[in-house]
Amino acid sequence: MTAMTPNETSKSWRQPARLAPVQLYLCDHHTDSTAFVGARIAGFQIEVAHVEPHAAIDPHHLTPLAAAVVEVAQDDPRSIARFQALASASETPLIAAAFNPPLALVRTLVRAGAHDVVPLPLDLKDLEASLAPIRDRLQAGQTSVGAATGKLVSIVKSAGGAGATSLLGQMAIESARKGIGGKEVCLIDLDVQFGDAAFQLGLQPNLSLADLLDAGSRLDGEMLRTTAATHSSGLKVIAAPPTMMPLEALSSDQVLEIVEQATREFGLVYVDLPANWTNWSLSLLARSDIVLLVTEISVTGLNRARRQIELIQTQDLGDLEFRVVANRFEKGVLKQIRPADIRQALGRDVAFTIANDPQVMSTAIDRGVPIDEIKRRSAIGKDIAALTIGVAKAVGLER
Repeated sequence: MTAMTPNETSKSWRQPARLAPVQLYLCDHHTDSTAFVGARIAGFQIEVAHVEPHAAIDPHHLTPLAAAVVEVAQDDPRSIARFQALASASETPLIAAAFNPPLALVRTLVRAGAHDVVPLPLDLKDLEASLAPIRDRLQAGQTSVGAATGKLVSIVKSAGGAGATSLLGQMAIESARKGIGGKEVCLIDLDVQFGDAAFQLGLQPNLSLADLLDAGSRLDGEMLRTTAATHSSGLKVIAAPPTMMPLEALSSDQVLEIVEQATREFGLVYVDLPANWTNWSLSLLARSDIVLLVTEISVTGLNRARRQIELIQTQDLGDLEFRVVANRFEKGVLKQIRPADIRQALGRDVAFTIANDPQVMSTAIDRGVPIDEIKRRSAIGKDIAALTIGVAKAVGLER
């Protein structure tokens, strides 16, 4: 007997395609993999190959696989280099597996292209959670679930009102106009309570970040592009939700999945973070290729910036690629606060300064246009161009 739902016809029913297998590359001296041999996890048939953590793996062997789990020995540079080489040479999704991986190693592996990093000894639930998103994309008909290739730039405010969002919008426009990254540029406004990046760019999108959060497992590159509004410069903008959301309403998994999709779709992704810290914003910071801390050169501004830096360092993020940007900068301020005082307060030098020109910036915001359309060859325009190129060079998108 065949049972069909009343709203379903024989034409709408399709037999699900058989998923390609997932290969585990594990060292049998370190991990008991017998429980995984021949198992089916998240719909994938699991195959196991016993190899040393540094032994060569032919990237061509990954081609017929749905995904591969590759053991990485954190104290062996050859093992880390092997994973990086595989990620570079193959489009097959890779999951790294390591014993007690420190955050610095996780960041290195994610930057190399890891879809996830799971702890060893391997746990069935951990592996299922890592493979489920890959399965969902394949079953949704996506032909490629390759690793992210775009670069991620996160903007941190020393405090609200530092002008970070305005600066970010102009940077993103500049990047889009110059074609930095060789692909499209995207700006994601993750300030879910006070974000107004889209409005500062003269956009009034019908869709927002809230739609991506609601999508759940249906999130894919096409949905991301549908949600993004397009600025006249070509910049893609994913607006903050139209109504305030509690910061804790977002999870690290949700935010990281949106960002991973964005870095697969776009060559350069800018993210505007809220002023208040959450677990998900710290997770996003760890994923970033570079972080810009925007502050003003004042006693109050420097004190707040120092506290932000100290918090980042206490979260095992001391090795983060990090730049301090002094916004609304006036040379006369150096008569009151010396560069040595700034260095002592922050523990580092200011990397970029942006001239203070409130009239030009506010007019550009009102019209939603680039600075140079308001005033050509302005000091603030030159500084933003220098910042944009400097960041692009720091993440390897410009020479």
